[in-house]
Amino acid sequence: MKQIHALIIVFFLSCSSSQDCPENINILPMYGVNSGVKKCKEQLQIDKDFIEECDKYFKSRKEAVSRHLKDAWAYFYKKDYDNSMKRFNQAWLLDSTNADVYWGFGNILGMQLKFEESLTYFNKSLKLNPKNSKVWLSKGTSYAQMFVKNNDIKLLNKAIDNFRIAAELDNKNVEAYAQLTMAYSYYMEKDSALVFLKITDKLDANAINPEVRKFLMEK
Repeated sequence: MKQIHALIIVFFLSCSSSQDCPENINILPMYGVNSGVKKCKEQLQIDKDFIEECDKYFKSRKEAVSRHLKDAWAYFYKKDYDNSMKRFNQAWLLDSTNADVYWGFGNILGMQLKFEESLTYFNKSLKLNPKNSKVWLSKGTSYAQMFVKNNDIKLLNKAIDNFRIAAELDNKNVEAYAQLTMAYSYYMEKDSALVFLKITDKLDANAINPEVRKFLMEK
């Protein structure tokens, strides 16, 4: 495993060796393809070599993708978003039809406060796998954050729609119910909020913001 990691590092270091090659594209989703970035010949060769090396090292392409996704999420939860993006990009090189890759891209963009841009990748993920409750939750969260910024009620409605789908797909998704509770609290619809609060509490009583709970308990 040390050999494959060393090879990956060499690949990334060599990416910047040519002045004609766009720099730092490995920390952009899909290496910046959606932004019109085009790789130089050297970078394309690096991609080819990387894929060939993975095919030699891992038993299957699926195993290679799984390993890179595992590393990507590990970096994500450590809040090391640059290294997380690099691993998601590697997974994308290996399999551009993997729904979790696009979910990862979207989550990193969300953490970078690029909420509108994140929606593009959540939609890509959901097109490939519309049954992932967590992606609907992530998408709803981006809409909710956009609402907080713009105070456009249409964005809050879209957030609620996505949270509802997330809850319907997974009735154990406590975060979806917690978000629905908070969203309806904003609407001052206490009856609806209390319904979702009750469900949330059954799953995890600590999931609700104490201030939201206090507001809902007031007569």
